[in-house]
Formats: sequence, C-alpha cells, structure tokens
Amino acid sequence: MSFYEDLVMKTQMNYSKYYRVYAAGKTVVKLSNRLPMSYSEQIHEFARRIKEADCIIVGGASGLSAAGGGDFYYGDTPSFRKYFGKFADKYGMKGAFDGMGYAFQTREEYWGYLATFLHTTQSAPVRSPYFDLDDILKNKDFHILTTNQDTQFMKLYKEEQVSEIQGDHRFFQCSRACCDETWDAVKPVEQMIEAMGEGTSIPTELIPYCPHCGAEMFPWVRGYGNFLQGRKYEEQYAKISEYIEKHAEKKILFLELGVGRMTPMFIQEPFWNLTLSLPDAYYISVNAQHAFLPEQIEDKGIAILEDIGKVLKDVNIEMQSKNRLEE
Repeated sequence: MSFYEDLVMKTQMNYSKYYRVYAAGKTVVKLSNRLPMSYSEQIHEFARRIKEADCIIVGGASGLSAAGGGDFYYGDTPSFRKYFGKFADKYGMKGAFDGMGYAFQTREEYWGYLATFLHTTQSAPVRSPYFDLDDILKNKDFHILTTNQDTQFMKLYKEEQVSEIQGDHRFFQCSRACCDETWDAVKPVEQMIEAMGEGTSIPTELIPYCPHCGAEMFPWVRGYGNFLQGRKYEEQYAKISEYIEKHAEKKILFLELGVGRMTPMFIQEPFWNLTLSLPDAYYISVNAQHAFLPEQIEDKGIAILEDIGKVLKDVNIEMQSKNRLEE
C-alpha cells in the first residue's frame, strides 16, 4: 500500500466511526474560530502563496466541476435537463445520480442511460474554472489529485500529472472484477449514443461484455458497483505518493477545491494532516458551502467561502495584473 493510500485508509476509518457527524455536513475536527480575512485579502494571499510555493498539489473535487456548469449530478438543474431531459421526462429522475440508481426494466434501457451519463462527461468541453486554474498553475511545479471521474483534468494534462483515485469515465472494467484489466469506453459509448438516437434504449448487441468471464462491463469508477482496485488504481496512488515524498521538504501548497461532506477522507483530511506534519506546507481551501480550517493549522492556511469559479477567476486576474507590473 502506498503512502497516500494508507493516509486515506486511516481517515476513512475516522469517517466511518463518526458517519452521522459527516452526514450532517459537519466535521469532528476542532475548527479555528478566528475571523477570516476580507475577500480581497484572501485573493491577495491566495495569489501570493501560489507565487511563493516551490510546488503545488491541487485537490480537485466535485465542487470544482459544479462551479463550471457540471452541476447535474445531485439535482434537477438546468444542466441536468439539458443532458438528461428525455430520461427525466420518461422516468421522473431528479439528477444524474438518481438515474444511476434507477430500476430500469431492461438492460437496454439501463445502458441507454449509462451511455448518456458517460458521454455527457466524455464529450464535455473543458469548463471555465479549469482554464483559470491552468493559468494560475502556469510555470509552477504541480500535481493534480482528483476524486472527479469526469475527465476534465485529463483534457488538460498528461497522465503522469494527474492521480484519479476514484476512477475515470473513459474506461470499462468487468463488473465482477474477474481480471485486472480495463478497456476503452469512449468509442463504445459513441456507438451506443449514435444507435440510440432520440430514444432511451440501445440495441442489445451493443451491450459490452467482459471477454474473459462473460459478465457485463461497467465503468471503471467507484460508487456504483464492484470498483476494480487493481494495477491502474494502485498507479494513481503511487503517483501522488511519490510526488509528496519527493517534495516533502519544499515549500509545498495544498490547494483544496470543492470537497463535499461525502468524501472528506480522500482529499480534505489528508491535506490537513500533511499541512500539519510537513515543515513548510501551507493549505488553501475554496468551497461554496463550507469554510473548514482546523485549529491546529490556523497559522498555516486559509479557508475561502465563495464560488470556486469566481475565486479562481479573481486570483487569475490578480496574478496577471502583478505580472504585468513586474515586467
């Protein structure tokens, strides 16, 4: 087990023990009671910390994609209606995840919905907050850690720069996890979408099956089934672990973007632990719903309660303005 995976496992045990606290949108960690800086001061500090950091680890979670319009997962939003309208009208779904748990009568209907779900993220353009983040990271040494499965980061960066510890919509696995293999999901999904047209079912012959055991395939993602934690999974944890170990003594910035209360064990709490333990680490979180800054690291971090898209755009503007003044 790699260094970072071990850290996640330990924080996950804490989450399980105090599940009711987390489910209520809270944390068991004692938080700082200091008054936050003004918004303009926070933006200034964010930009300053980026500039002064030797390296940056970005923890990108669901709130980052939601800030750019990818907010169709949990509610009956305009974006959900845009991409999943025919399913919402026919089956009464109230969000993309609602559809993932729907009891479809046929496998063809199920795969019609699943193909739509995957195609929506596979084919989506890079959203605005990701471009602003990319500008902010220009000329910096950085690594991306993400729980997002929507491939947004993969449209901007090389595989070695990103650790996708919750899977990726671009790949299929055996639903029984009978083997340690993954397969391309992009082309099969395109074929399903084309064949489905305006309907909600795919042809039977397009349902993908494992070539080894004959079970249906399934997206290589955590959360809906028997997530394959094999070679590809271990590679993701190895990348983030090696990056942290290589840079542990440097001035390292942990940047947490959009972590919700369902998954604090993958990014948020490990970042808190690392900020506390590493000598020159600093922590910045941006979240539209929670501003959690542990008391133990109140001198080594800030928590910004604001729309992530707005914050990243404002930091980008600030950094570009300073760069022009220095030229």
